[in-house]
Amino acid sequence: MSHLIRRAFFHVFLAGLVLANGSAAAQTYPSKPIRWIIPFPPGGAMDVMARALAPKMAESLGQPVITENRPGAGGNIGSEVVAKAPPDGHTILIVSVGQAVNPSLYPKMPFDPIKDFEPVSLVAVVPNVLVLHPSVKANTVPELIALAKAQPGKLTYASAGNGTSIHLAGELFASMAGIDIVHVPYKGSGPAVTDLLGGQVNLMFDSITSAKPHIQAGKLRALGVTSARRSQALPNVPTIAEAGLKGYDVSPWFAVFVPAKTPKPVIDRLHAEITKALKMPDIQERFATIGAEPIGSTPEQLAAHLKRETDRWSAIIRERNIKAD
Repeated sequence: MSHLIRRAFFHVFLAGLVLANGSAAAQTYPSKPIRWIIPFPPGGAMDVMARALAPKMAESLGQPVITENRPGAGGNIGSEVVAKAPPDGHTILIVSVGQAVNPSLYPKMPFDPIKDFEPVSLVAVVPNVLVLHPSVKANTVPELIALAKAQPGKLTYASAGNGTSIHLAGELFASMAGIDIVHVPYKGSGPAVTDLLGGQVNLMFDSITSAKPHIQAGKLRALGVTSARRSQALPNVPTIAEAGLKGYDVSPWFAVFVPAKTPKPVIDRLHAEITKALKMPDIQERFATIGAEPIGSTPEQLAAHLKRETDRWSAIIRERNIKAD
């Protein structure tokens, strides 16, 4: 047998071995409880989504899906746990737009957000909403932009901290509108909203869940949602793009990843269970309570989305000279 023929047989053998291992992994998966790492504290949108989906997945997979909050460093602590976990599908991660933002925000990352993970599925988007304190003399997006141009550096906007989606929404707004508004970071959205309600700051790109009760009570004025299309949670509020700032779109997203080198059949199984759960009426109702709109993308669509978002926000972070807290 010639060297070339032996080599060809060897590669066929290896390919068959990989397929066999993948098939075996799929047939035996899951073989123990699944840890679902949530890299932020309990109570937020990410936590609500994971805890709603976990029992549905556990029922179909035949193993407990145990949610575990590992907050800190803008999500990097929890993400690192998953990046260094065995690639067998028994440790999974839910993340937000921070997965695309943090590489440009932090000078040193403990993992590579693209190379160290395999995408599973986009879970949902949760738009923010631009809200003003009633004392601000603007009733529309163009009026707000005109006011900011007339008083550069006078209007302030609150955020939940540097690099959060609330902060980035404000930075993109200022960049696209060509205005100078002053960022006031807080340690969480709670104290930021408190000061906004008290008039200590002028405006905020808050989560719809947090802002909606205050909008309905007349304590805050909504000018537009940050996503490309209107939110079901605030159907009468236009998008910022249709309200006057064309092309504006900030749709905070949440997605599931697993460690790099996880077998594709395992990823496919997880993807199938997540997307199936996202179509359930009770899950959709639960997501609606936090203003979340279920998606359920393919792994390939999530990979492309992460690349686009990473490129987009790295440019904004450089332009606006944004630093981590």
